[in-house]
Amino acid sequence: MSQFWSPAVRELTPYVPGEQPREKLIKLNTNENPYPPAPGVEAALREYPVDHLRLYPDPQSLALRQALAREHGVAVEQVFVGNGSDEVLALAFQAFFCHERPLEMPDITYSFYPVYCKLYGIERRSLPLDEQWRVDLDAFTADSGGAIFANPNAPTAHGHPRDAIAGLLERLTDQVVLVDEAYVDFGGESVVPLTERFPNLLVTGTFSKSRSLAGLRLGYAIGSSELIEGLVRVKDSFNSYPIDSLASALAIASLEDREHFDACRERVVTTRERTVRRLGDLGFEVLPSQANFVLTRHPEHDAAQLFVGLRERGILVRHFNTEALRDFLRISIGTDDEMDSLIEAFELLCR
Repeated sequence: MSQFWSPAVRELTPYVPGEQPREKLIKLNTNENPYPPAPGVEAALREYPVDHLRLYPDPQSLALRQALAREHGVAVEQVFVGNGSDEVLALAFQAFFCHERPLEMPDITYSFYPVYCKLYGIERRSLPLDEQWRVDLDAFTADSGGAIFANPNAPTAHGHPRDAIAGLLERLTDQVVLVDEAYVDFGGESVVPLTERFPNLLVTGTFSKSRSLAGLRLGYAIGSSELIEGLVRVKDSFNSYPIDSLASALAIASLEDREHFDACRERVVTTRERTVRRLGDLGFEVLPSQANFVLTRHPEHDAAQLFVGLRERGILVRHFNTEALRDFLRISIGTDDEMDSLIEAFELLCR
């Protein structure tokens, strides 16, 4: 621990991302898409005029925001973009949650949320999931400083329908409600249409999952123009040029190919359902999933040992060594061949 660190840094416990191996492994640990981006992305990459790289990009990322606005049926003033949804979330914490009242969130959800709370000195109020491992919308209170949850939730994969979240927003009117839709395209129902009714709703999304662009680092937020202006004020006090011109061009190309987008996510969903059935045949308990991953446990086998056994067989999954989740493995959905290899490995480990 360095003598030069500030007290705040000394107290941080940073977020730990999934392993990015250097050797060739079947990688089912970080919820990446197993299929390549849309063909137009490769074409845009080849055709990009390299001379443009000597110039600063558009600080407003107008072309990309216009493309996202068309995709989601909102005004361009309702769209914000950043370097991955993690950066968008970080800016949102600064813009909306840095005050005296506590921020409410599920006690089991995306583990970056508590990290941001610690970094920015935000009091956190954790709410238990219900008995079926779902985010308990009824537990959120009107006297908080805000609410945040992923829908579908990570790592439990359950998603609430739009009407249920509308009910929450009708109760919580004086604070920002942030709904993180990183996984919504794999079976969830987006609440973006609710932004027209509820000016305190902010919805975040990413190009990393359903659009196969995790390596590009692009995320976005959709909400009222008032909320978007708050994000822009923080962004312009931190980094005026977060989206480079190449990333913008590739993201727009991805948005223009709806057929590829639909085909890839349907393949992931089909493989997920097939995998759930096969895991069930091996005695695993699998939580219902509306995401591109499943959370599962076996009543007769230790999850940590299964994790190690899979790693020894060249397969990476995610094991969270926490009290609530130590019995579970989170498994990203890969190709059919990759999931066949996973099941074959489990057959050996669980016999």
